[in-house]
Formats: sequence, structure tokens, C-alpha cells
Amino acid sequence: MTALGKLARGTQTFLCDIAQGFFEITHNGLAVVGLAAVFAVATLLARPDLRQLGESQLTTWLDARKAQAIGLVPELDAIDRATALNPKDLPKQQAAVAYWLSKKYRVAPEPLSALVAEAYETGQRTRIDPTLLLAVMAVESGFNPFAQSNVGAQGLMQVMTGIHSDKYENFGGRLAAFDPVTNLRVGARVLQECIQRAGSVPAGLKFYVGAALLTEDGGYAEKVLAEHARLQQVANGRVVPLTQPQTVRTVAPAPVVPEVKEQADVPAVTS
Repeated sequence: MTALGKLARGTQTFLCDIAQGFFEITHNGLAVVGLAAVFAVATLLARPDLRQLGESQLTTWLDARKAQAIGLVPELDAIDRATALNPKDLPKQQAAVAYWLSKKYRVAPEPLSALVAEAYETGQRTRIDPTLLLAVMAVESGFNPFAQSNVGAQGLMQVMTGIHSDKYENFGGRLAAFDPVTNLRVGARVLQECIQRAGSVPAGLKFYVGAALLTEDGGYAEKVLAEHARLQQVANGRVVPLTQPQTVRTVAPAPVVPEVKEQADVPAVTS
């Protein structure tokens, strides 16, 4: 064999040895990685606390990356704080009421759907027609949960928070007056007491508005009962216009009665 042949043969042998060594190293490395993976999985299965810690750290890292990308801190539980329902998930009767009120008062149907559903549940507990509760909310606040009158009536049903602070104790305190569902429940309880005390719905509404000791309530009960009647028709599947035609009075209107929220023996609540 010539010197050139020996050189070529030696080079071939050298390259083969390198390839074989690389294969063995790679094979052994993959085997080590596989064993490490198996060991890690076995450890996680045996130690749920470590798995939970790892998942928590991974979630934290992913949330941080997402916050950095969009500029907002993710709060996946924020939806639990929202007072809203899909109106399509409501019974047909309640959905009709929610859509009608949404159009009339220019409020999104989703939060109104939650209030309608709550009004029906609360009405069943208090034995008050749910459409009456909704009519009171409509007249009192136009479904603004943050409304406040100049005498301190607050929230959807314009409950006098100062007078009825005891009713908010089970809901965490007076600031719960601005939680729509809480305000509805407290307002319904106050209205129930007013109706029981007065003996009828019209008289109870007069108590509710704080005009129990006055001869007139400024047309408050009439306004609420008129809206109540419209909502009952909507609930029964009737087509009810959003605006009512104006009627011409043949007599002078009754003067507006001033607020009388300070009556000690009357559970007045509204603006």
C-alpha cells in the first residue's frame, strides 16, 4: 500500500471514530435527558405540592409576559364581579322585559338581565310582583346603580342608606348600597315593610317615597304603577311602545310635594 493510500485509510478510520463517538455521546445524552424527564414526571406525580408550585410559577410567568405584551394585568376572575347575564339565557318572559327596559332606558341588556333575574327571585321571596320592583327602579334611578338624591337616597332603588344602614350590615356595610343586587334586595325589603304597614301597594308606595303624612305624593305612586302596568304587558308578550302619548289635563296638576325624609316613624327611602 502506498503512503497516499495509508493516509486516506487513516483519515477514513479517524472520521469513522469521530462519527461513532458523536453518535454514542448523542445517544447517551438523549438517554440521560429521557431518564431525567421520567424522573421529573415521577417526582411530580409523587409530590402534588411540587406540581402545584411549578404550575403556579409557570402561570405567574405567563401572566407577566401577557401583561408586558398588552399593558394590562390579567384578572381572569373579574367576570365574577360583573353584574351581568346573557339575556338569551333568561326565560322568555324575563328576556322580553330585559330587552324592553334596555331600549327604553338606554342601558345595556346584559346588566339589566341580571337585575331582571334578581327581581324575579327577590319578588318571589318578598311576595312582591317583580315587575313592580323593576318599575320602582325605573322611576327612582333609571337603572343607574350609582344615583344619589340631594337628601341621601342612594342606588337603584334610592334607599335612604342612613336610615336603613342596619339592613346593609349583612352585606358588609353601607357601601353595599352601590352594589346593584344588594340595593335591590334592601329596597325590596323596605318596600315590603311599607306595603304591609300601609295595607296596599299604592299606599305603600306613598310610604316608600316619604309622603306618608302628606295628602299627596307628587304623583309618585301613579307614575310607578303606570310603569308597572306596562312591564306586566311586556311580560305577557304584548307589544308596548317605549314612549306613551301625552294626555291633556283638564285640571291643574297637583303641586310637587317637598321631600320629607326625616320622619322618624316612616321608613322613607327614595328621592
